Amino acid sequence: MSSLFAHLSRLYEEGHRHEITDLLSDKSFLEGGRTAEAAVLIAVTDRAEPGVILTQRPQDMRDHPGQVAFPGGKLDPGEDAITAALREAQEELAIDPADVQVIGETDCYQTGTGFNVTPVLAVVPPDLELTPSPEEVEAWFEVPLATLLEQDNWESHEVFWRGQMRHYLEMHYEGFRIWGVTAAIIANLSRRIDFNPLTIQSRLG
Repeated sequence: MSSLFAHLSRLYEEGHRHEITDLLSDKSFLEGGRTAEAAVLIAVTDRAEPGVILTQRPQDMRDHPGQVAFPGGKLDPGEDAITAALREAQEELAIDPADVQVIGETDCYQTGTGFNVTPVLAVVPPDLELTPSPEEVEAWFEVPLATLLEQDNWESHEVFWRGQMRHYLEMHYEGFRIWGVTAAIIANLSRRIDFNPLTIQSRLG
């Protein structure tokens, strides 16, 4: 067990002890009866300055084309969220499930396009040789975890969508626009994980 895994596991347990009623969700924008269970992997790299692996989806995908996302997708029959997140990460980026130390599931996010997305927080070794699947991943990159969890780094916007105003968060990082579902999942995680980069750096030496 790595120091980062132990540290994040402790923060995860502390942060999930109490209910939070005002987490971000797009449930109010859902139209029609289409719903599907999905899962994503929040893969934190085990380094002195931990990062999070993100992908950019191809422009020709049916759902959320061109958007920055976590590795993930719909659950196959008989799968739970953790199994699906690990499978999708392997299919999209060739991340071996044996290299993934799972911490646990965090808050489900309901999208306006009919997905109930369960994020799975985990730790992976640094500098994995990732091989993106061209059908599912146009590019991948890594953002420092502390950068993502710092609420002051996010811009807040509103847009009129499906008959009402929709609030969303946005961050531009090295040419990538992080927003939408991915930004909302990160914002919700920041309510659960009180991450101090100086603390973990001292632990990792």
